[in-house]
Amino acid sequence: MTASPAATAMDAATSAEADATAQNDNPMVGGAPMFADRDIVTNAATSQDHTTLVAAVQAAGLVDTLKGPGPFTVFAPTNAAFEKLPTGAVDGLLKPEMKADLTKVLTYHVVPGNVDAATLVQQIQAGGGTAKLTTVEGAELTAQLDGETVTLTDAKGDVARVTTADVRQSNGVIHVIDTVLMP
Repeated sequence: MTASPAATAMDAATSAEADATAQNDNPMVGGAPMFADRDIVTNAATSQDHTTLVAAVQAAGLVDTLKGPGPFTVFAPTNAAFEKLPTGAVDGLLKPEMKADLTKVLTYHVVPGNVDAATLVQQIQAGGGTAKLTTVEGAELTAQLDGETVTLTDAKGDVARVTTADVRQSNGVIHVIDTVLMP
């Protein structure tokens, strides 16, 4: 038994609507839709705001890791965040001989597990106003609330603000941040 053309068209329309509904639960990032059924690297590569981050992930050889099963929580600095670094810092980190340093910086932006905004806020509240997050790099980030905005303080005392939270991925979650964190 085969479906009629009208039924097939309805199934396709229903499927497209379901995809759109699932997509609407995820924020757009860098002018691009973020699909919860795609991995971190695949989604980040479509964001016009994350071209520097994607280039850095490629230069560090972390693409396969961040396409892996995870789950990972990635605090993803925007291009504007990278532009705040001292002149020449990004170009320097992208040189092949700086791969170890670049890897250290990038893995400092990754926390094992799937830590969504609600979980992070609960951790901050349970910690009396702060939560310590151990990164894949091994050092800690300190999460706090500034009003309703989650902030992250790095080892050097610099503060990043989460500008877009809960960008769901097939292998974790991305939170967009406005400052590059340094271990």
